[in-house]
Amino acid sequence: MRIAILGLGAMGSRMAKRLLQAGFTVAVYNRSSSPIDELVRAGAIDGKTPRMAAQGAEMVIAMVRDDEASRAIWCDERDGAAIGLGSAAIAIESSTLTPRWVKELASGIRATGAAFLDAPVVGSRPQADAGQLIHLVGGDEKVFEHARKVFSSLGGAAHHVGPIGCGSTLKLVVNTLFGTQVAVLAELLALLRCSGGDPAALAEILSSLPVTSPAAKGALALMLKQLDAPLFPIDLVEKDFAYTLAHAGMACSELPLTRAAHGLFAKAKAEGLEKLNITALGRLYQPP
Repeated sequence: MRIAILGLGAMGSRMAKRLLQAGFTVAVYNRSSSPIDELVRAGAIDGKTPRMAAQGAEMVIAMVRDDEASRAIWCDERDGAAIGLGSAAIAIESSTLTPRWVKELASGIRATGAAFLDAPVVGSRPQADAGQLIHLVGGDEKVFEHARKVFSSLGGAAHHVGPIGCGSTLKLVVNTLFGTQVAVLAELLALLRCSGGDPAALAEILSSLPVTSPAAKGALALMLKQLDAPLFPIDLVEKDFAYTLAHAGMACSELPLTRAAHGLFAKAKAEGLEKLNITALGRLYQPP
């Protein structure tokens, strides 16, 4: 089976490596050449353009930053991947995008005769390296079953969550839930520091309690040690919160807690923390 990977950032490059290790023929495309060169040395095919990468591929997976990058990689009038899709191909959008754009893209892809799945992933770089990504998949269930072998090579679980748009909606919910927990922990950790006790000891007890989720526990440990190497950079967190709020506005939902947390990530971004991990939000509460 030939698979194309479009977008070779932190996640896309790791997904391409996993597929190569699983024995698939993998064509790759990226705007910059350095990740392409590394993957070609590992056995990948340089697709040159999204259109050329998609030609002959049974599945084409995009992993890019945002709606604008997704539109460019799929829909460019000359080199877009949609033009290169065969009628039996499956286009898979695994980026974290707005449901509105995903539905529009799905309509355009299906007009070419190809199938489409909305399949964002839960997990970061370590999970991508280990093949433990979780896919949240929207689309036709039969198409989902056909793609399951590829999802299994990339992750530990793949969930069919409903029609097109449900995958992207649930992914935004997941990221917003995690980001909100981190935002609360950042300010409460500052409270612990002011309590007169040992913040590390108090945080260790907090981590042992059932109110602290495994994800929050991991984030708290990183904040205590100020380990902010980018796993989920603040600029992407802020983008995802903005997408959640935009989708909620279309769905006539009020999300006051999400809006407040978004303001904190926007502040962190404005203060130059945008390339650091989500846990760098704790720096907003450190004394000058």
